[in-house]
Amino acid sequence: MTDAPPPAPAAPAAPSGLRALLPDLAPWRASRDFRRLWVSGLVTNFGSFLTFVALPVQIKEETGSAAAVGAIGAVELVPLIVFGLYGGALADAADKRRLILWSEVGLGLLSAVLLCNALLPDPAVWPLYVVAALSSALVSVQRPALDSLIPRIVPHEHLPAAAALNSLRWQVGGIAGPALAGVVVAFAGLGWAYAVDLLTFVVSVVLVLGLAASPASHEASKPSLRSIAEGAAYAWRRKELLGTYAIDLAAMFLAMPLAVLPFLADELDAEWSLGLMYAAIPAGSLLVSVTSGWTSRVHRHGRMVALAALLWGLSIAAAGAAHDVWLVLLFLALGGCCDMVSGIFRGAMWNQTIPDELRGRLAGIELLSYSVGPQLGQVRAGSMAAWAGVRASVWSGGLVCAAGVGLLALCLPKLMTYDVRTNEHAVRLREQRAAAAVAQG
Repeated sequence: MTDAPPPAPAAPAAPSGLRALLPDLAPWRASRDFRRLWVSGLVTNFGSFLTFVALPVQIKEETGSAAAVGAIGAVELVPLIVFGLYGGALADAADKRRLILWSEVGLGLLSAVLLCNALLPDPAVWPLYVVAALSSALVSVQRPALDSLIPRIVPHEHLPAAAALNSLRWQVGGIAGPALAGVVVAFAGLGWAYAVDLLTFVVSVVLVLGLAASPASHEASKPSLRSIAEGAAYAWRRKELLGTYAIDLAAMFLAMPLAVLPFLADELDAEWSLGLMYAAIPAGSLLVSVTSGWTSRVHRHGRMVALAALLWGLSIAAAGAAHDVWLVLLFLALGGCCDMVSGIFRGAMWNQTIPDELRGRLAGIELLSYSVGPQLGQVRAGSMAAWAGVRASVWSGGLVCAAGVGLLALCLPKLMTYDVRTNEHAVRLREQRAAAAVAQG
């Protein structure tokens, strides 16, 4: 007789009716540090989305070029790759709270640079690209520390709920920030958008100061090329994880339309809709997050990742083909719903199966999977828009995305058969967390 993995612990009775759809607030109730980190992220995301809209608008105003706007992704790419991998190794070897704090301070200083440049009588274009590159580097150092801190401060069984709540936080800022940015930039000017962003970093730094220290695990390797390679080798062996990276990278590279939205709004003769376009994808994501109670009852996470990514591509294709601005907004929102579903289950797979001593390095690889794709996607969208037109850039990217995800799903049997109840890595980590809880209690 072969040894079978022990069954997952029995789950509490599932809520019924409306409560079954509402977000699970257990992580918020259980962890003071999670609450503080959540509020800090909410405040920062709000300001960052103001800059997210203001920066391409400023480049568009100064250059009038879709390719120049798409080049933001190009200048962000190299820092993202280099510092994402190094930041992951650093997160395993250093105090995560300290990394989060100092990178937040640095991002605030970069917002101050954008503000000063915007207030000049003749703002320069080159500082915009420099700030974009440096911001990419700092975010790449910070995100692995943030992502690897969550499993330390949230109980193992609450990690899917924590992923949904973190996504909800991002979407609130993603809706309010772009929607307000369109109004602020149009009526108050770019300087006000950058000024609000700077203020949010000040508030966030104060909140992060209250987090408990989170020193490196004693098993952690020091930052080095060898430690980075160890993390990459582990990811390569875990084909179900590799599948989540590949599908997300393909979806974001082929079907991320953000770089051309200012030009799409012009083409639809609806310049007023730009802020709504930027907010539509987060709005769709928010809809999923506020009804995310059902996600805790899904166990085959890999299938949901693939299905949601395929539907994301089809939604973006429909947005590119639509001629009515309200239909464009609707399909962008549907795309946001699908992207959120994929993100929740990717995050659950990562957080519930990766050991603590490798979590920072794997978070760095995760950062590349969900960030390199959008950056390259901006370059792709802007370049193709300059060659074939804005609408063709959007709808063709969506169709190729859907086809690519379908092909990857056929080639990734480990991803498609993943079940959190029986996966050996999920079972092992669940047992370790349970044993640690017993030892502490």
